[in-house]
Amino acid sequence: MERSIQKYVEVDQGRVTVDVHGEPDQPAIVLIPGAMADAAAWSAVARHLDGWPTVAVVNRRGREPSGPLPDGYGLATEIEDAAAVLRGFTDVRTLFGWSYGGLIALHLANIRPVPHLIAYEPVMAPFGAAALPDLRRAQDDGDLDASITVALQQVTGMDDATTAALRADTATWSELRRLGAPAYRETLAINEAARPAVLAARAARVDLVVGERNRGRAPYGTSFDDVARHVPGAVVHELTGQGHLAHLDAPGHLASLVSRLGTLDT
Repeated sequence: MERSIQKYVEVDQGRVTVDVHGEPDQPAIVLIPGAMADAAAWSAVARHLDGWPTVAVVNRRGREPSGPLPDGYGLATEIEDAAAVLRGFTDVRTLFGWSYGGLIALHLANIRPVPHLIAYEPVMAPFGAAALPDLRRAQDDGDLDASITVALQQVTGMDDATTAALRADTATWSELRRLGAPAYRETLAINEAARPAVLAARAARVDLVVGERNRGRAPYGTSFDDVARHVPGAVVHELTGQGHLAHLDAPGHLASLVSRLGTLDT
């Protein structure tokens, strides 16, 4: 389904935009992207989703046209922003989060009821912790190229050759620079977040999804396992043939799984 409107949600010290696909306010799924991604990066997944008349994709702060990250930014900021977005819809049936967005969704479901939560490769501390000094240095120097390189190589584990190929692609690297500006503050927020014994305590049902290529492998598969240990009763699913960037590499495949999980609740 195509985007129908872009909503503006007023939040503390700023605003968050939400791309709404389909109906403006019917039974909804709300998607929260993670780091180095925005609502546009998830539009192909949104267009392929079935089962919810309303598909809302949050454009988290730090990504235009949403406002910048505020003073005192941390995971609590993201949770409050996400809660404000949910209040803007009358019937949220499913909350979906990817990567850092998955951590946000899981924490949000500790403070408010959520009928159904799906998280694709959510991360938690100590994810990316070793990269924080270099990310901080790059931010202090105002060096976006260095920040992206550190994020790709030290956080995601990308090799030199793949990083060099991305940097040689002017359009791709420009997009990474645009989306990667908050890398240090977001990675710090992940690692400074509280670690409750149980996540998603108020979710009626939780499905956790890991890509087949990352299952049991650092950094995403091992962080996924850490998260799963904090979500008792969650059902774990594997997305065949995919890794962390399934929303870009196979949006239809990912959407098909999410849609199938959604229909199990009806």
